Amino acid sequence: MFRFQNTRLCAVIALAFPFAASAQLVGSNNAEPQIVVVTGNPLSSQLFELSTPVSVLSGQNLLLQSASTLGETLSRQPGISASYFGPNASRPVIRGLDSDRVKIMQDGIGMFDLSALSPDHATTLDPLVVERIEVVRGAATLLYGGSAIGGVVNVIDNRIPESAIEKIGGRFQLKASSADDERSGALVLEGGDGKFAFHLDANSRRNEDLGIPNFAHSDRQRLLDGPAAPQAQGKLSNSAGQASGGAAGASLTFDSGFVGLSYSGFDAKYGTVAEPDVVIDMHSTTWNLAGEWRTAGNVIDSVKFKYGNTDYKHAELEAGATGTTFASKGNEARVEMLHQKIGAFRGAIGAQFSSNEVSTVGAEALLPLVNTDAKALFIFEQMELGNLTLNFGGRIDKTTLKSAGGGPLDPLTLLRRFDPAQTRDFSTSSGAIGGVYKLNAALALAANLAHTERAPTYTELFANGPHVATGQFEVGNSNLRKERSNGADLQLRWRDGANSASIDAFYSRFSNYLVVGNSGNLRGADGELNPLDADANGIADGSGEKLLPEATFRAVRATHRGIEAQAKFRLINTSAPLDLHLRGDYVRATNSDTGEPLPRIVPLRLGAGVEWTLGQVNARLDTNHVFQQNRVAANELPTSGYTMVDASVIYSFGSPALRLEAFGKITNLFDTEARTHSSVLKDISPLPGRGVTVGLRGRF
Repeated sequence: MFRFQNTRLCAVIALAFPFAASAQLVGSNNAEPQIVVVTGNPLSSQLFELSTPVSVLSGQNLLLQSASTLGETLSRQPGISASYFGPNASRPVIRGLDSDRVKIMQDGIGMFDLSALSPDHATTLDPLVVERIEVVRGAATLLYGGSAIGGVVNVIDNRIPESAIEKIGGRFQLKASSADDERSGALVLEGGDGKFAFHLDANSRRNEDLGIPNFAHSDRQRLLDGPAAPQAQGKLSNSAGQASGGAAGASLTFDSGFVGLSYSGFDAKYGTVAEPDVVIDMHSTTWNLAGEWRTAGNVIDSVKFKYGNTDYKHAELEAGATGTTFASKGNEARVEMLHQKIGAFRGAIGAQFSSNEVSTVGAEALLPLVNTDAKALFIFEQMELGNLTLNFGGRIDKTTLKSAGGGPLDPLTLLRRFDPAQTRDFSTSSGAIGGVYKLNAALALAANLAHTERAPTYTELFANGPHVATGQFEVGNSNLRKERSNGADLQLRWRDGANSASIDAFYSRFSNYLVVGNSGNLRGADGELNPLDADANGIADGSGEKLLPEATFRAVRATHRGIEAQAKFRLINTSAPLDLHLRGDYVRATNSDTGEPLPRIVPLRLGAGVEWTLGQVNARLDTNHVFQQNRVAANELPTSGYTMVDASVIYSFGSPALRLEAFGKITNLFDTEARTHSSVLKDISPLPGRGVTVGLRGRF
C-alpha cells in the first residue's frame, strides 16, 4: 500500500524511533503534563489515548510559533503546511488537503469567512488572542461533517467562559518584527464573582511590504517572464496590511454547568500580492452562544450546545475603486448529549444545523447568490476492553444548495453570466471505527478506519468567473456528485517521562475527488470563450480584457498516502535540561485516472531542534529542511528545496501577581530564499527573509 522511495521513508522513520538509544541517554522521571483534547472526541480524552492523530499548540510553543496568519502559525507541525499568500492570508493545509476539506473552528463552532473560497482571503482571527490550537490530522467528518474530510483546526480563545472566575486577571502581548516592520499587540481581560464571568479582548496588527532575500519571482518564473519584464527585488510588492479585532463575552456559571454569549468583530485591509494594485478591505462580526448542563441522572451525563452567527463582507479594491464585493452570512447550531455507561459503552449523540448565504457582486463576479442549508445527526461510542479502548460512530448529512443564477450581463451575447436558478440536494454518510491498544505503560498502538463523504461546495458547482488569486477563469460543474473516500491511519506512540515519540502512516483512496484544472481554453475576464488575440499579447482584441486560462471542476479517482513522525528526547536531565526535538513528514498524492501527481503537494520535510532551559531562560535552535519538489502536476513548476534555521530565547520573570516573558527570535537566520509548494503563488511570493522579532507577554 505504501510504496515510498526507500530513502524518504527511512529518513522519516529514523527521526522518530531511536527508542533504545534514547533510553540509554536519559532515564527521565520528569513526566510531561497530560494534555486533554476537546476536539475530535466528545469525551475529551487525553492526547495519548486518542485513536486519531492530534496536535496541540499552546504555551511557549504557541508564543514562539505564532505568526500573523493561522496557516504560518501551524506550518511547522507534522503533516501541516500552509496555503501562504503573503504575510496576511494563509490557511492550514493538512496532508495535502486544503480549502473546503479542512474545517476551521473557533471554540468548536464553524467560521463563515470566505478563506476556503480563495487563498487570498484571510481567516477572521488573529493568533495573538488564542489560548491554544488543536488540530485533528485526517478525516474528522464523523463529528464535523464533509468539510472536515481532511482534518479540523479548532482555535480556542475562551471568549465564553465555561467555568467560574472569582477575580480579575488577564494577559497581554506586544510584538515587533523587522522582516515586514510588523507592530502588533493584544490584551485579554477576564473576571467574575464566582457566578458571573466576563471576557474582553482586543488586538491590533500592522505591517509594511515584506522583506525577501532576493527576487520576488523564482528563477523558473523569471525565465517565463522574459528579459524585458520588470522584476521586484528585496521587497514583496503589495504585501502591506493592517488588522484589528475585539470581543466581549459573558456567562453565568453554576454547579451543573454554564450559559453564555459573546460578540466579536474583525477588520482587515491588505494587499493581495497577486496583483500590484488590488487591496482587500474586510469586515466581519460574529455572535456566539454556548452552554452546558451536567445532569445528575443515571443515563444522561451532560448536554452541550453551541450557536454561531456571522456576517462577513469584503471588497476587492482596484486602484482604490471597488471591483468585486464578496459577502457571507452564516448560522451554525450544534447540540451534543453525552450519556453514562450503557452496558460497556459511553458516548454521545448529536445534531448539527447550518445555513450560509454567499454572494459576489461586480463585473468580475465569480459566484451567483447561493444558499447552502445543511443538517446532520451523529453518534459516537467508546468502550474499554482491558488495554484496548475502542470507539466507533456514524453521521448522516443532508445538504441543499440553491443558486439564484443571474449575474453580470454579457454585452456581446446579452446573456447573464450564471446559469438559471437551480437546486442540488446531497445526502452523505460517514462512519469510522478506531482504537488504541496500550502495549505497556509507555507504548501504544492506535488505528482508525474511516469512510467519508462530502457534498460539493457552491464554488465547485456554480462558479463562473475570473479568479484573481489563481489567475484563472473558473467554471463550476453543477452535475458533480458527492466526493467519497476510504482511509486508514496507523500510529505508534511512545512516552517515558520527558521523552516521547510517534510515527503515523496514512492512506486515503478517493473515488470521486473533485479537482479544478486547465481545460485548454482561454477566457476574457468578461467570460468570452477563446476570444481573438491576433497579436498574441494576452489581451482580447474586441473587449480589451486580459485573457485567462479556463479552469473547470471535475471528478477523478485519487489517492493520498504519507507518513508523519515527531519525537522529543531528554539528552541532559539536570536542573538545566537539554532536549532534542525531531520531526518529519511526507505526502504522495496521485490522480489515479492519469497517474499524474496532484497539485501543490509539499515534498519531504525534516526538522530538528534543541531546547535548553536554565532557570528563567529557555533557548532554542531549530532547523527545517524542505526537499526539492520535482513531482509536479501539469502546468505546475518544480520548487527548489531549502534549509531554514531559526533561533529564539525566552526570559521569564516577574511576581506571582504579574508573570512576564520577554522573548526574541531570529527567523531564517541565513536569509535563505524559500518557497512553499502548497501555495498557488509560490513562484511570485517567497517566504520572508531574515527577520528579528522581539516582544513581551504578561499574565496577571
